Amino acid sequence: MDLWPDGVGLAAKLPLLFFLIISATTGSVRAKIHYQKWEVAYQFKSPDCFQKLAITINGRTPGPTIIAEQGDTVVIDVKNALLTENLAIHWHGIRQIGTPWFDGTEGVTQCPVVPRDTFTYRFVVDRSGTYMYHAHYEMQRSAGLYGLIRVLPPAGVVEPFIYDYDRSIILNDWWHQNTYEQAVGLSSKNFTWVGEPQSLLINGRGKFNCSNAGGGVCNATNPECSPYVLTVIPGKTYRLRIASITSLSALNFEVEGHNLTVIAADGHYVKPFMVKNLNIYSGETYSVLLKAEQDPSRNYWAVVNVVSRNSTTPTGTAILNYYPNHPRRLPPTVLPTGPLWNDTMYRFNQSIATRSHPDYIRPPPTTSDRMIILLNTQNCIDGYVKWAVNNVSLNLPQIPYLITLKERMLHAFDQKPAPETYDYKNYDIYDVQKNRNATASTSIHRLVFNSTIDVILQNANTMKRNNSETHPWHLHGHAFWVLGYGMGKFDPETDPKRYNLVDPIMKNTVAVHPYGWTALRFRADNPGVWAFHCHIEPHFFMGMGVVFEEGVDKLGKLPVAIMGCGESKHIKP
Repeated sequence: MDLWPDGVGLAAKLPLLFFLIISATTGSVRAKIHYQKWEVAYQFKSPDCFQKLAITINGRTPGPTIIAEQGDTVVIDVKNALLTENLAIHWHGIRQIGTPWFDGTEGVTQCPVVPRDTFTYRFVVDRSGTYMYHAHYEMQRSAGLYGLIRVLPPAGVVEPFIYDYDRSIILNDWWHQNTYEQAVGLSSKNFTWVGEPQSLLINGRGKFNCSNAGGGVCNATNPECSPYVLTVIPGKTYRLRIASITSLSALNFEVEGHNLTVIAADGHYVKPFMVKNLNIYSGETYSVLLKAEQDPSRNYWAVVNVVSRNSTTPTGTAILNYYPNHPRRLPPTVLPTGPLWNDTMYRFNQSIATRSHPDYIRPPPTTSDRMIILLNTQNCIDGYVKWAVNNVSLNLPQIPYLITLKERMLHAFDQKPAPETYDYKNYDIYDVQKNRNATASTSIHRLVFNSTIDVILQNANTMKRNNSETHPWHLHGHAFWVLGYGMGKFDPETDPKRYNLVDPIMKNTVAVHPYGWTALRFRADNPGVWAFHCHIEPHFFMGMGVVFEEGVDKLGKLPVAIMGCGESKHIKP
């Protein structure tokens, strides 16, 4: 089996080739190749009892879990059977070292996969931990195209905690409106927001009140929407790998009567701390330990509630089943309601409590080469509602940046550098902007290879008075150090003196809280072009993101398979 995409130059192959030769001669080859064949298609599904079209993988949503060991290669043949829609799939949290063309970001790293075509993703899972995959084309993530990636430690490596069983939990929000209707509403001058989701799903299962279904097909007894059941044995300890792949909602996860000990976040071990409930934002993963030590004669609720938005969405429910109780026996108690939705400090305090495990600290560089301050605002452009960063709303070009930069097709996007900061001395983050107008651009940030970059995410008021939203930001191609959080306006003169340079956690997704700031640091050491954006699906769709380029000149020839849109159709192999 060919381990490299067609057209990758010898220079790009040599490091892996050297590794394979050395491993073979020493008898230490352990890495495996995991191959899956996926057909992505629409099917009628009823995950919350209400029937609608969902995007499925081999007939399922969530899709199959990818399980591999650190250092293994994953190969996924994806057939686009959506009939009339393109697609791309992003492997969220996988850094794609040496394979930036398989990051799966349409407009950034690849042309989309057109209907009836098959595209092969091939990459190495370079770090153990819990990750996810999901659609990265238009609004498709909210239609059901997502799943989990579990990367196990290498054989013989012992993790810094003990548990008896390993379970996975995917959290998601769910709309009955299709993604076309959502996209048209967001893109029209007669702006129509997507609204709050109808349901919250736990492992693809929820419960909608069928009496509110209107003219839709809704069957409360459909087995597709029976609650997820987590069966536990009294006295045993369970590792719960929790991933939020929501399109909008920040969530709070709670297991009635049980404390949760946080042990990992986004593939990095955490200095353990205990919570009654876990705040988790779109794009984040956490591992928590749960000990089955409560009264075993009954079952308990596991629930998710929306936080940070005054949502009308009902509580999402699952059942913690103490064996040998009947798994469908409903708990005798009312549903836990979680913290107040607008208790920002409760969520802020969990964020600052997340530190690196003492035995796994990777100290960050003590200084940075460049500081980029990104102000998140809601704006208007020619009468259309947009999100913008430093007053620029991101437009993705027809030809992906990776192709245009490598092939020197620089006319394909705006060569003016994206703005690095805003007028922080005079801007009032607590007030509605007097001038709400922004501009749209395809401009990017070009980084010096191997330099150290600080990014400050600054939150502000939306176009609605006394309103600031939580934004989870995800960086492709990297893990970054979270150096600090603050409430109010970031001061570049004083706030860096308060950075945590001792034991900061590393993550790939981080929240910026209402009227607050978050500081992160990363090394620009992964050749490629990488999206950095709000992980709320409609916010990114409306322009809330930036793009970083680093070391593209160090890449070998790009695989022909990622091309085929715009002028890239004419590039010869």
